[in-house]
Amino acid sequence: MRTIAGVLKPVEGAIHFLGQPIERLSSDRIVRAGLCLCPEGRRLFPQLSVYKNLFLGAYTRKKDRLAVQSTLKRLYEIFPILKERKEQPAGTLSGGEQQMLAIARALMSEPKLLLLDEPSMGLAPLMVQKVSEIIRLINTEMGTTVFLAEQNAHMALNITQRGYVIENGKVVLEGSSLELSGNEQVKKAYIGA
Repeated sequence: MRTIAGVLKPVEGAIHFLGQPIERLSSDRIVRAGLCLCPEGRRLFPQLSVYKNLFLGAYTRKKDRLAVQSTLKRLYEIFPILKERKEQPAGTLSGGEQQMLAIARALMSEPKLLLLDEPSMGLAPLMVQKVSEIIRLINTEMGTTVFLAEQNAHMALNITQRGYVIENGKVVLEGSSLELSGNEQVKKAYIGA
């Protein structure tokens, strides 16, 4: 995911987004093209307020303050806890609230494609459910395509349309999420059923 987002450069091969090669673009140009990464581990600025963390997510849009404020208002509706705690340092939020902030910060760039890397990592089961609902809402109500890398196969297959099982860097199974959920090999190895 970091290679797709331009954080790392590929050694070989090509990455295309909306029909255009992006593997040689800088990460800020990739964000401007409509692709944004919400990284594993959240990577917030803990000493900065919730508001400042969110505003940093709109760095490629800073010339259009009205549009940024409109996006912020919309995200505060989706994540009301972030509005409530907008002046609070990000490092003082719970793990689940930090994950919501990381996702909202990525959405401040108004991406067409949101890369979510391990969004349920380290979260309590109730918060995993809440994050799942938010991911579904981002896709269905905001119309943003979500590319999800997730070890929690049960959660991932419940909120996605298509899945790929990767073992040791190779795709070993692929199909609709419904097909993969019913696959005995997937059930045994990844879902525990």
